Amino acid sequence: MARIGFKPVVLPAGVTAEVKEGAIAVKGPKGELSVSFPKEYVSVEVNGSELVVKNLSDEQQAMECHGTARANIANAVKGVAEGFKKELEISGIGYRAQLRGTNLVLNVGFSHEVVLAPLAGVKISVPDETHITVEGIDKQAVGQMAALIHDTKRPEPYGGKGIKYKGEVIIRKEGKRAAAGGKK
Repeated sequence: MARIGFKPVVLPAGVTAEVKEGAIAVKGPKGELSVSFPKEYVSVEVNGSELVVKNLSDEQQAMECHGTARANIANAVKGVAEGFKKELEISGIGYRAQLRGTNLVLNVGFSHEVVLAPLAGVKISVPDETHITVEGIDKQAVGQMAALIHDTKRPEPYGGKGIKYKGEVIIRKEGKRAAAGGKK
């Protein structure tokens, strides 16, 4: 059984945390986040430069909430200290991305442009036509925005055209024509 909930969360320099009723507010150089946790199962204490998450019960639900609350708090601390970033790549002839104001405009083989507005707290940048960067302090919001962009046109296995995460491996398939050509 994993014991991630028992590891204390270390606060980096410049990051402060304040525990409120059922929530914790974390402030840092990149911004401020608030993380809620179920107060009937979990308590959070500030010990110097560490946050300690304590389990209040031996119930299964309490044990599940213990590790989840600790992970969410650790993500908030990392977000306000460093931030999160996801990079996407576009491949395909004529496929491109551009910014129109703060909105992302994608031309990915449809008869129309796809316009995506960024979620709250998320910044989208387009260094060139085939690369998109999604940045922010909230890990969930950054991942959600990157997933929305990725789902616009997922990479297909035959030509590899579409929007993929940087470093994502697309397993390529052989087409029917190539397979049929070998049998004579």
